[in-house]
Amino acid sequence: MTQSPTSLANAPGVSVVVIAYNDAELVAAAVRSALTQGPAVKEVVAVDDCSGDGTAAVLDQLATTEPRLRVVRRKQNSGGCGTPRNDGIAAATAPYVMFLDSDDVLAPGAVPALLAAAEEHGTEVAVGRVVRRELPAGTDVRWMPGLYREAAVYETPEDEPGLLHDTLCVNKLYRRDFLTDRQLRFPDGRFVYEDFVFTARVYAETPRVAVVPELVYVWHVRRSAADVSLSLARKDVANWQARIAAHTEAVEAFGATGHKGLAAACRTKFVDYDLGLYLRELRVRDVGYRADWWRLTRDYLAGFQPAELAAAAAPARWLAHVVLAADQPRDLDRLAQLAADPARLIPPYATAGAAPVWAEDLADVPLDGLDALPAQRLPVTVDATLLAGRRGVLRLRVHELYGRLAASGAPARAHVEFVPRDGEESVLTVTAPLRATRAGWAGQTLVPLARLAALGGRGTQVWDLRVRLDTASGPGVCTSLRARPPGLRRTAVPGSRYGVLLVQPYRTSSGSLSVRLASGVQGAFGVVRGKLRRLARTARSRRR
Repeated sequence: MTQSPTSLANAPGVSVVVIAYNDAELVAAAVRSALTQGPAVKEVVAVDDCSGDGTAAVLDQLATTEPRLRVVRRKQNSGGCGTPRNDGIAAATAPYVMFLDSDDVLAPGAVPALLAAAEEHGTEVAVGRVVRRELPAGTDVRWMPGLYREAAVYETPEDEPGLLHDTLCVNKLYRRDFLTDRQLRFPDGRFVYEDFVFTARVYAETPRVAVVPELVYVWHVRRSAADVSLSLARKDVANWQARIAAHTEAVEAFGATGHKGLAAACRTKFVDYDLGLYLRELRVRDVGYRADWWRLTRDYLAGFQPAELAAAAAPARWLAHVVLAADQPRDLDRLAQLAADPARLIPPYATAGAAPVWAEDLADVPLDGLDALPAQRLPVTVDATLLAGRRGVLRLRVHELYGRLAASGAPARAHVEFVPRDGEESVLTVTAPLRATRAGWAGQTLVPLARLAALGGRGTQVWDLRVRLDTASGPGVCTSLRARPPGLRRTAVPGSRYGVLLVQPYRTSSGSLSVRLASGVQGAFGVVRGKLRRLARTARSRRR
């Protein structure tokens, strides 16, 4: 859906509100990404939240050459993102409003696409696709891809409760009079996850929503930055507490407007998404964090209705039931593996009677719905060990899952793909024939590591591994590999192209197997320098 430059020039325009705090190096790119959207952008309102660096000077300089840029300066720092966005709404003059953070950018054509959809369908909200761009690698990960595969119009968010999963405010276009007439604003001050609450307040007013499949927002994720964003600072349990508080306010927003169905869907979304996001990391936290997190989560989940838990997908709802059933943290590795994407249910596999349950001593936590999951969605576990050598040996062990694999067709082959961390397509596939064992299937195959390194070029490479299990009748489950010792160590092997190849199979935060390769002496030194930098960052964080 596009419009000509002439029609856009005559169309109602958009105020893009850019909020900034101590972001002098990045804010210009954000503002320019809005200004280059064309005549659809009538103005850019840049709100400087009392920065202490050169952010204000950068904005003032841009404003001298760009008449569409207006700078609003706060005299006191608000401590969060909500207040400056509220200031931007108050200052905006165009019929539509969008929000942009100073360290992100709008995708080319984003504003015209959203504006055209809102105008054509007469909707109060238009929303489009987002990618999370991991920097400095530049890897793009689609945000909530299932919502934005095709264009759609919903008369109310109740027609598509999946909209509640996308709590971002920055990939949405809002009709300004809709926001002002209903006094829709962000929480003020230092409120983490303020967009959760704002999005709930907006959807609680049941706007018509237009969805466009175009990419509209590039969310830059800088995990190695000295000061990560508030939402990424998850090492303190206060972040989880703030997330629960934001979800509580979101649910209350739906309840206050009488939308009990949306309130229930909001709680279900918490189980489907937020719970697993933190459970993946819980095993690496300290004992005090784990105890506090477990207590906070149990207390919050205890207020959910059984139907709200039951509406969550399997296996996400199993995670919630384990937390509710156990008064202390337990089975953290199993929970992390099950919360991974794709999910893996690792042994032991207990039963109560003939029904699968979480554990023998938690027989009141059934793995309900396991028998109804399609074969492609089974949380199958494939253990993998990569032994480094000139070619390398990859050993696999496929665990049977309560008889479901055999029932859908015993796996005969495992195709393992090596996917570059900064790409989506595999560049090398190796195949291992599988033989039946007492508890599943096993096999092994050779991996040409030198060839893999040559395909990746010079420098340090990171490869993720994924596996497809084929049956005699066709393709089966696709999943990632669970990293298992031995082999999780750095090894130098001969490299036919660069003389030496440094190979390091390692376990990711979700327990998956990945491999880091460094070709040549220079590449090996690069790995060592990277390790030293990571150790230095860890030491600095411990001193704070």
